[in-house]
Amino acid sequence: MVRRTSRRRHAARVAWTAAAALLVVAGPSATQFSVAPAASGTSVAPGTGTAPEADTPSYLRRDTEAVHRAGAVGVLADLRDGDRRARARAGVAELGTDRPVAWHSSIRIGSATKTFTATVVLQLVGEGRLSLDDTVERWLPGLVTGNGNDGRAITIRHLLQHTSGLPTVSDLPGWENAEQFEKHRYDAHDPRYVVKLAMRHPPSSVPGTRWEYSNTNYILAGLVIQAVTGRSWDQEVTARIIVPLKLTGTFVPGHRPYLPLPHPHTYYQFAEGEPWFDTTVLNMKDMDAEGSLVSTTEDLGRFHAALIGGKLLERAELAEMMKTVPVPQFARWGGRYGLGLTWFDLSCGGGYWTHWGDTLGASTRGGITPDGKRGIVVSTSGNGDHLKVPMEDAALHPLVDHALCRGLS
Repeated sequence: MVRRTSRRRHAARVAWTAAAALLVVAGPSATQFSVAPAASGTSVAPGTGTAPEADTPSYLRRDTEAVHRAGAVGVLADLRDGDRRARARAGVAELGTDRPVAWHSSIRIGSATKTFTATVVLQLVGEGRLSLDDTVERWLPGLVTGNGNDGRAITIRHLLQHTSGLPTVSDLPGWENAEQFEKHRYDAHDPRYVVKLAMRHPPSSVPGTRWEYSNTNYILAGLVIQAVTGRSWDQEVTARIIVPLKLTGTFVPGHRPYLPLPHPHTYYQFAEGEPWFDTTVLNMKDMDAEGSLVSTTEDLGRFHAALIGGKLLERAELAEMMKTVPVPQFARWGGRYGLGLTWFDLSCGGGYWTHWGDTLGASTRGGITPDGKRGIVVSTSGNGDHLKVPMEDAALHPLVDHALCRGLS
């Protein structure tokens, strides 16, 4: 079991940390990375592939194609039902080609990183090294202050649950248009500096009174991990999750802007009617503990199964993770948010746990049923603020819902 319960297991984790530190520094070899973005502004080339597995159901292929038709450049869906697995893909890996998305593609999972970060925080809670009721000020004195923001009133639970009321970071350049992105795609800033930028703005609500998504919460959670352990959040995630679960395609890229091969190119449409802009080469350091992980659909599915299956958290901490508050934006799907986990209802009854992830050019969706027996991970390339809601309603949410309701039976 990966679960941490005793001093002996804690000592073993220290040994894991030493080995994992080498992985954080080394990561995939340089020869495994792509080195240049493709030209932007080309149109989508036709072409699609279907999974080589003979038992891939026709509905999964149709639903994957529907995501492509709704606007995604490339789509990869990876469904697990018990000990059976099926995959489907649609679209292309790179505009101007007919090359399909590789089955074992590296992907930026964006805010799905938050579940990894929350898991480490809850492991530290289980070890008695901090409390969910600790204030941010206790661990990060003087950082959360100004313009009505007060770290003395915000707890670790508020951070993980997105009920802190803290403003999200909106002052980093590079997200406004293609020209600004090109100019700033290699930028990177210290996470404390990013938090200080957020503190220029007033809070959106009183802590503990309302759910409102803010990436600042998880940048702070990463800093809390470092304050408690003396090691960076990425070292702890690597030692406590990535190495023990043998997630060989998952790592924290740090300042490295390139994805390991194979990977789909990622594209962003900065405004409706504009051409796709290639965002494949991108320094994700500013996203830090809230959204910088690189993974694969298979690894992410294995992580979800281990987490829900109790291999990473004890029962008490997993129960805390699953205590949810309503998410008004997702009320139509029964959306509720716990500590780094989102709950959605299924049309067939019951529901599933997940965490969405979006980066500039790629999206990650999926989920796992409460019994851990059925899970799906969907990766798409090609997005834009004006595309996300239509694509979600028309295709992505139905794909996940159908897969978890129907599976491979």
